[in-house]
Amino acid sequence: MADEVPVIVVGAGPVGLFAALALRAHHVPVVLLEADPAERHRTGSRALYVHGKSLTLLESTSEGLGAELASEGVLWNVRRTLFRGKEVYAREFPPHDPTRGLPPFTSLRQSETERILLNACARAGVDVRWNHPVTEVVTHPGGVTVATADGATWSGSHVVGADGARSTVRKCTGTALDGSAADGFHVVVDVADEPGVAPSLERIMHYEHPAADGRGVLVVPYAKGFQVDVQSRDSDSADVLASPEEVRRWLPELIGPTAPERITAISVYRFLQLIADDFTDPHHRILLVGEAAHLFPPFGARGMNSGFVDAHAAAEAIATGRLFPTANAETVTAFAASRREAAEVNSAAAGAALRHLRPPSTAARLRRRAAASLAPVVPRLGEWLEHAPYGPRAALARH
Repeated sequence: MADEVPVIVVGAGPVGLFAALALRAHHVPVVLLEADPAERHRTGSRALYVHGKSLTLLESTSEGLGAELASEGVLWNVRRTLFRGKEVYAREFPPHDPTRGLPPFTSLRQSETERILLNACARAGVDVRWNHPVTEVVTHPGGVTVATADGATWSGSHVVGADGARSTVRKCTGTALDGSAADGFHVVVDVADEPGVAPSLERIMHYEHPAADGRGVLVVPYAKGFQVDVQSRDSDSADVLASPEEVRRWLPELIGPTAPERITAISVYRFLQLIADDFTDPHHRILLVGEAAHLFPPFGARGMNSGFVDAHAAAEAIATGRLFPTANAETVTAFAASRREAAEVNSAAAGAALRHLRPPSTAARLRRRAAASLAPVVPRLGEWLEHAPYGPRAALARH
């Protein structure tokens, strides 16, 4: 295939932007089509936790990128876990020394991550087209044609579908997302740091928070603010619990006096465990990545971070397929199989986290309460309460 034929990336979220960068690292021309306007406004902090392995992957793909993300974010170095208001786990880590390399993670709003990735794309020569919603994708043995809402068509060797949970690209492959949606929901409130007050860099997990009528509460810092994540009860209504009036009522009970203008966003999410039946099409010209391919609950920060690995693997498969056309089907099939396997591992880990956060039986609830009561004398039980909400730690190695 001629070198001038581009790869078309659909979706300018963090995963799509990184897919474009990874392709440019292979000297592949890229057109990135995004439905939103260039001046789009992202509400909420969204995916804010960037794993250390992701920072390393970004740094190896585009020199300085991982370091820039790390410098823009924050590294919270205190972790606390409380059960009914009593501390069962606490650990303080020494501040990270930048001279020793990249930190173990960084925490910043998704919009900031996208800004940094977009600037890197501009430096790398990615052709970004805003206001270009994709309406159709047609593949054939030699390539792909993409149509956009303005009537234009784009030809390329491959398409990377990074257009999120409602992916048009995925729908055009004929594949579906299969899995489950758990009962209940979480309310996430983004709060800006108080002007003139040093921000707290403590991540705090509350089981059965007494000031939240026994609901679970998670407080996570990020650059210039923090998230307050509140788990619903069976009797809760999202329309009520997440209404601005109700949030302004209960939020100060959890974090202290909070001026209304510091509340920058309120959102609701549900636990979804969904994976595409296939991550490619019969002609091996479409490669699905990120939330176009899988949806995980946010605990464990697997969504965006696994999407980065998807994107990197997709770029490698495409670059190989362009260089050796007869090997295209084999390399894309291998990409689809390996990343779907990783998605299944992540989904299983998310399921374990869900069962811990929402115990499915009386016995499971009693086990959690027993661990909390014994944690002062059996520290490993406190460590279990600290780590269990994120699922098995080994699964994170697969992203």
